[in-house]
Amino acid sequence: MEISNQKISEDAFFAERKEVLGQWHTGRDIDFDEAVAYQKNPSPQRSVLALSCKKATEERRTLIQPRAGVALPEEHKKLLQFLETEGEADLLPTTVDSYTRLNRYHEAETGIEKSKETNRSMLNGFPIVNYGKTICRDVTSALKSPVQVRHGTPDARLLTEISIAGGFTSYEGGGISYNIPYSKSHSIEKDHRTLAVRRPLGGPLRRGGRVDQPRAVRAADGHPDPALYLELGGRPRDSPRRCTGA
Repeated sequence: MEISNQKISEDAFFAERKEVLGQWHTGRDIDFDEAVAYQKNPSPQRSVLALSCKKATEERRTLIQPRAGVALPEEHKKLLQFLETEGEADLLPTTVDSYTRLNRYHEAETGIEKSKETNRSMLNGFPIVNYGKTICRDVTSALKSPVQVRHGTPDARLLTEISIAGGFTSYEGGGISYNIPYSKSHSIEKDHRTLAVRRPLGGPLRRGGRVDQPRAVRAADGHPDPALYLELGGRPRDSPRRCTGA
């Protein structure tokens, strides 16, 4: 296995990005410049996770974040609103379903249809890629608390694009920390390559003060891993995190 720490060329990046956006029809709706503009101008109803963590650090408070995700948008929205109001969660999650984690979008679509037929969630999470940016924005803009994507996806290139465009203000997980625990069929070498394609997406947001440094938090003990952790906001790079998942 050979892994190099080299920046890919812009030509290679955009060629691969075009291929990735064609993996599912919702990718064709992504205009990255428009997505960046949307993230840089959040509505009053859509909070930024990094700023919530920054404030909590200054006030020496621990923030609470549950885990949650169901198949249908309205039910997912209601679930998060319940956690926000009745559960008093500080940070909200959107846990992604297992099919999306493995890029099996056709099967996720079948899960959506069966969920509609049975009026219950037949997926163990919210299929962000299948729904696309418009439905995701409808979910995130309906909440006052910041919403973080929690995915467990070794190859999350398309998921990253739609999550940013969909208004989620935090996105965790990377090619190392989300390869070894979640997949036996993805090589670290391949996931390192897909991570190299995802990271440049944060560049325009980071330069505009909307994205924090890449990292991930291990589910077991909360220690940082050298993976991908996009936080859209202005937390100082050396500021400690005082957020906890439940």
